[in-house]
Amino acid sequence: MEKVVLGFSGGLDTTFCVKYLTEDKGLEVHSVIVNTGGFSDDELKKVEAHAYALGVKTHTTVNAVKGYYDSIIKYLVYGNVLKNNTYPLSVSAERLSQALHIAEHVKKVGAKLVAHGSTGAGNDQVRFDMIFQIMIPGIEILTPIRDLQLSREAEIEYLKGKGVDMNFEKAAYSINKGLWGTSVGGKETLNSKGMLPEGAWPTQMTKAGATEEMVISFEQGEIKKVNGQFFAHPTEAIQFIQSIAGAYGIGRDIHVGDTIIGIKGRVGFEAAAPMVILKAHHALEKHVLTKWQLSWKDQLASFYGNWLHEGQILDPVMRDIEAYLKNSQEQVTGDVFVQLNPYHFQILGIESPNDLMSAKFGKYGEMNTGFTGADVRGFTRIFGNQTSIFHNVKESNKK
Repeated sequence: MEKVVLGFSGGLDTTFCVKYLTEDKGLEVHSVIVNTGGFSDDELKKVEAHAYALGVKTHTTVNAVKGYYDSIIKYLVYGNVLKNNTYPLSVSAERLSQALHIAEHVKKVGAKLVAHGSTGAGNDQVRFDMIFQIMIPGIEILTPIRDLQLSREAEIEYLKGKGVDMNFEKAAYSINKGLWGTSVGGKETLNSKGMLPEGAWPTQMTKAGATEEMVISFEQGEIKKVNGQFFAHPTEAIQFIQSIAGAYGIGRDIHVGDTIIGIKGRVGFEAAAPMVILKAHHALEKHVLTKWQLSWKDQLASFYGNWLHEGQILDPVMRDIEAYLKNSQEQVTGDVFVQLNPYHFQILGIESPNDLMSAKFGKYGEMNTGFTGADVRGFTRIFGNQTSIFHNVKESNKK
């Protein structure tokens, strides 16, 4: 019996894939779940039990949380990356980490086939296919949902016919949870108008009417403490921030974006910790970096985020940009004060030994201590000299 490695999450699409590949195609399925921070230990055990109940030969759980941060998320923080100024690349980033681990598992199992549950209308199919083609060339890629052009309703009907018992009502929403946020897709996101109902959000808002202040301490761009509590690894700090800010319903939105294959799509997401962290980090950077550091970081980070979103994590230019982003964090150390409120948050300010907004250099709009008014007059004349010459020549030519 031929072996196939299936990237498995336990959701509707990959559940269908197991039954289809084992019973309709007669393949020996080896499922693997790559945990990028979206599953608790108890949930992982339930996914494993579900996989074996469906008929897989083996099931493997890969803990990729810290590696996911170290190889991808860290640079998204350094770059303050938000796709279209909205979306923190929650699913985009984790799919790449998952694809790389699945490719490694194919080699380990010695399979000649690999499968994923992507549809034919989204970005994931490109991300998985491209990484598999690069990392495990020659391995045939199977994509049952894409190839059969199945709707979610058709998948549910098929699985019910196979006697599969799972929460199909919950399956009305496609939920992808990870360390860097959770995406939520449903009927409301299939059109250009519509907001997800309260019940569709995986994290319910439980702190209505409450407010609290949070202090995030960065050291060279990475989180070391939250509210004075030290964390051995930034992933622990991210999860801690999520546990607090998520209860305020912070970070909910719908992202409208251009897919890799050229169509526009909408997806809901909740990302309390990523949104708070990115805005807090950016606020600190605005105080401790020069204007040209900020300018070039914005340009490179924008490209980095777009190229990552489109699955190009293996392009060597990404290592070059990561080196730049890492180097830019040398002075990004300090505390950021954040006020959490129901459905929104506010940056209150920062404290840093590297703050360039120091009163000893002058007070904006009031006075300066580093130069005189005469210095400014001379500087202004030289600074505008080239443009002045241009206009003088232009006016002379009119005569």
